[in-house]
Formats: sequence, C-alpha cells, structure tokens
Amino acid sequence: MIKGYHGLIMKKYEELREKEKLALLKRKEEVERKAPELAQIENRIARLSMELAMMNFKKNVDYQEEFPKLKNEITELRANRLEILSSLGYPLDYLEHHYTCSKCQDTGYIRQDKCSCYKKNLIDVYHRTSDFNDLIREYTFDNFKLDLYEREEGSYPLSPKENMSNILEASLSYIRSFRTTSSNLLFYGSPGTGKTFLSSCIAKELLDAGFLVVYRTADGLIQNLKEVKFNDNVELLELLLNCDLLIIDDLGTELSTEFSKVELFNFLNSKLLRKKKMIISTNLTLENLKNKYDERIYSRLVGDFNLYKFLGQDLRIKKNHERTKKAWG
Repeated sequence: MIKGYHGLIMKKYEELREKEKLALLKRKEEVERKAPELAQIENRIARLSMELAMMNFKKNVDYQEEFPKLKNEITELRANRLEILSSLGYPLDYLEHHYTCSKCQDTGYIRQDKCSCYKKNLIDVYHRTSDFNDLIREYTFDNFKLDLYEREEGSYPLSPKENMSNILEASLSYIRSFRTTSSNLLFYGSPGTGKTFLSSCIAKELLDAGFLVVYRTADGLIQNLKEVKFNDNVELLELLLNCDLLIIDDLGTELSTEFSKVELFNFLNSKLLRKKKMIISTNLTLENLKNKYDERIYSRLVGDFNLYKFLGQDLRIKKNHERTKKAWG
C-alpha cells in the first residue's frame, strides 16, 4: 500500500481537475442560455489567442503592428464578457477555472517541488487506508477515564491516578506546543496502563490539527526498514522519516536480531538529527531496555526523550472484571 499512496494522491488530483472541468462546462452552458452572444465572444477569444500564439511562426507578418492589435482586441472582448456577466448578476470569475489549490492548480506540484496541499492529501489517503483509524476512533481524550486509576499510593510517592493526571497534562501541553517543540516522548510501564491509549489520543488531536501522524508497532517498523533496505522503497522511507510525528508502539516486542538493532539505531538517529518528533511506548522497564538494546540505542531513548512512567493495574483486566461483576449482578 505504501507504494500506492502517491498514485492514490495523483488520482485524487485528477478527479478534482475532471470535476471542475465538468462544472465549468455547466457554468458556461448556464450563462450562454441567458446570453448567447457569450459563446461567440468565447470563440472569438480562442481564435485570436491561437493567432497570437502562431504569430512567431508566420512569415511576412508585421509583428510590431499585428501583435498589439490582437492583444487589444482580446482585452476588449474579455472586458465585454465581464460586463455581460456583471449585468446578469454573476461573479466576474464565474467562467474561469476554479482550483481547489491555486498554487499548484490541482496538480500537487509547483515545478519539481510538492505543493503544501500534497501533504494534506497524503494525510487523508494514509489514514483512510490505515488500520490506525480503528485506534483513533476509540482511543480519544473524550473516552479517557482518569477514575480508572487507583487513588492509593503504592511504592511510589504518587498514586497511579495522580501520576496519570500529571502525564495527561504534559500530553496536552505537548499538543499545544507541537509546532514549536522538538521534544520526543517515551511512555513506559506495565501492560494495560494506558500507553497506547494516550498515544492515540495525542495522535487524534494532531491529525485534526493537520499534522501527519504515522503509527507503527515496533515489529511493523522493523519490517518497514527491511522493505526500505532490500527493496529500496524511497516513498516508505520518506513517510517514516519526514512525518510530523511517528508513534512506535510496543518497543521491545520485535524480534531481536543484529539487523533490527543496527537498523533501529540508524533510523532513530536519523529522526533525531532531523528533529522529527516521536512517541515511543514500551512495556519494558528502563533497566530492561538497557539490557535488550546496546548502549547507543539506550542512550538515545533516555537522553533524547522525555520519560513518563505509567503506574497501576492492567486496566484491560480491571475493566473486564468490572463488566463481569455487572453481568453477574
């Protein structure tokens, strides 16, 4: 699917242009029914424009005299057209081509560079075809239940609820300052304590704000890096490296090989050098991270990420237990 994103986006631009082409034709037919002389004006402008374009290829033509003469006649015809449109109560640009994006004229490119609207279409296409949609539909701040966390303190100075309240505020601050911050977040703690849930909440807010957020499990990321390495998938690498936020979920569950460690380090290092933001979640403790990965990866995880430890019971088990109690009365 990654290789198809560009094709899907280009198809969308093509559909936009075709839709406007048909709409313009209908607008012309509508106006010409009320003012038939407009068709003659349009035809005359088209013929004169063709003559103007062909003038350089004709011999025995007085260019200095004929060129301004044709230009003036075209200008007069266009002014006449505008007068007719105005008299009928139409906007002056009613018979012009209306682009969704005037900068690239609905092509996606300005010369060789991608237009700013290309990114908006990439966001739409990527998340329309991504499994991440299921997460961000369910895991939202509206569905975040702080009361599920215990109020009692355990072996930490804060209760799980107080701790989660602090992480929640830090996450909201991260969203508010996303355009200006270069911070990365590392969520770690026991399974079921809300790491993936909160990551998805953040993703949903940023997506709605127009940022490109890409989600990968750690294993999925390694598979993608293999695709980049062995199949030279440049489009995939560009998506992973240059998205506004990359979420890497369940770090530590991927198969640990020399390839995965080397490619993971190179990838993280590239992201950090480009100041491209990441949120990583893991069920491993910091000590386990240190044991699983070499010093270079561990150093970047604890040195270049803001660390947030999630406390409490497995909320999935807790919610399931509460549903069972209700079912049995």
